[in-house]
Amino acid sequence: MTNDEKVRVLYVGGCGRSGSTLLDRMVGQLPGVCSVGELGQIWKAVAANQECGCTVPIRECAFWRAVGERAFGGWGVVDVRGLHALHRAVVRQRHVALLVAPELSRTYRRRLRAYAAVVQRLYRAIRAVSGASLIVDSTKHYVNALLLAGVDGIDLRVVHLVRDSRGVAYSWNKSVRRPESVHGGAHMNRYGTVRSAVRWIGYNAGFDALATAGVPTLLARYEDLVDAPRVELGRIVGWAGLDVEDPAWSFVNGHEVQLGVDHTVAGNPMRFRVGSVRLRVDEEWKERLPVAQRRVVSLLTWPMLLRYGYRGDAATRPSTPAMRSPRIGRPAPQTL
Repeated sequence: MTNDEKVRVLYVGGCGRSGSTLLDRMVGQLPGVCSVGELGQIWKAVAANQECGCTVPIRECAFWRAVGERAFGGWGVVDVRGLHALHRAVVRQRHVALLVAPELSRTYRRRLRAYAAVVQRLYRAIRAVSGASLIVDSTKHYVNALLLAGVDGIDLRVVHLVRDSRGVAYSWNKSVRRPESVHGGAHMNRYGTVRSAVRWIGYNAGFDALATAGVPTLLARYEDLVDAPRVELGRIVGWAGLDVEDPAWSFVNGHEVQLGVDHTVAGNPMRFRVGSVRLRVDEEWKERLPVAQRRVVSLLTWPMLLRYGYRGDAATRPSTPAMRSPRIGRPAPQTL
C-alpha cells in the first residue's frame, strides 16, 4: 500500500443514540479494519488527554502517539487547540453552503484547504500505523461527512444508520454518565422530546441529502443490525469493498458478539466495553416513554418513519432498496 493510494473510510452517520458506536466497534473486529470512533473529536480528545478506548490517556496510548508522530512529528509540536478552532470554523452546520461552494468566501476557502490538508495527513497516518485497509469513523454528523467527501486522497463510503425516532427520543432523555475521567463524572447531553425529534429529522435529512447529491451512501437500521448482526454486517462491509473470509466472522455467534480493544477517541460509553456483548433491540421506550411524548415524536417524524420502514410501534424491513447508488458528477466540494 503506497501513500498515493486513497484511504478507504467507512463513515457511520446518523442521529446520536442510534447505535453508531456499536456498529463502529462490530466492524472494527474484522481483519483489515481500524475502528477510531468519533474522529471528529480528535482535537478535543488530545487537548484534554482524554482516555482512548484502550483506557490509556490518548497522548500516552502507543497507537495514537505513533499516529501523532507519523502525521505531525508528535502531538507536542501541534497547536491542538488551534486545530480545534479551525475545525469549528470549517465543519459546522451553518457552513454547509460554503462547503458546497467554497468559492463564495476567500477566507472560508483558505481555512477549508488548510483543514483538509490536516485531515488528509491524519487519515494517512492512521492507515500507516494500523496497517488497515478500511478505517471506520463514527463521528455521525453529515457536515463532517460532507467535508470528507471533498478531501483529496479519501475514498469515502457512508453508512446512514437510522433508529426508530421514539427510541432515540427516549434514549436522549435518559441520564448517561461520561466514563472519561477528564469529565469528572459529568453526564452526557440530554434533550427533551421535541428537541430530540427535531435533531432526528435534521440529521437524517442531512444524510438523505448527501445521498441525493451523489455521496456513496448505504441505508441501514439499528433494529436490523441487532436482529441479524451477521447478515447486516456482511452487507455493510461488502458494500464498503471489504472481502472477509468465513473464519473472520467467528466473533459473531448468533446474537452475541465478542469485542476486543479498539483505539476509539470518543463515542458512547460502550466504546470501552470488552468481551462478550449480548445484542438485543432496546425497546424500553415502548413501556417507559409517556404516551403523550410518543405521540408528539410520532407526529413530528412520521413521514421519515414511513420512509425508513417503521410502522406504528413495530419495526419492519424497509420496502425500498437499502442501497443508494452513487450518481455521476460532482458529489462534493473540491477542497484541495
